[in-house]
Amino acid sequence: MVSTSSGQNYRERALKIYPWVCGRCARDFTGKNLRELTVHHKDHNHNNNPADGSNWELLCIYCHDNEHQRFSEMREITTPDEHEVATSNPFANLKKMMDDK
Repeated sequence: MVSTSSGQNYRERALKIYPWVCGRCARDFTGKNLRELTVHHKDHNHNNNPADGSNWELLCIYCHDNEHQRFSEMREITTPDEHEVATSNPFANLKKMMDDK
């Protein structure tokens, strides 16, 4: 893993590695609208910048915002913060129930 402090450094590298197309909506980009194409970190870790670009994908600003919104919502749902955690297991005796039939 290569860690870099410069966001421009990994953006420049990603733009050299990948075609200028959004990885979600397939919108094409040119030099004129390239500022609307962002580098998304697949694992959401901005410090994980491997030289081969395997943790990056190019997304337009709209798809990038959508991806981060979805990630935030998923974390809210899966993080038990103040929510009560289920403790029952309805299938705990499934084998016994199946054997009894």
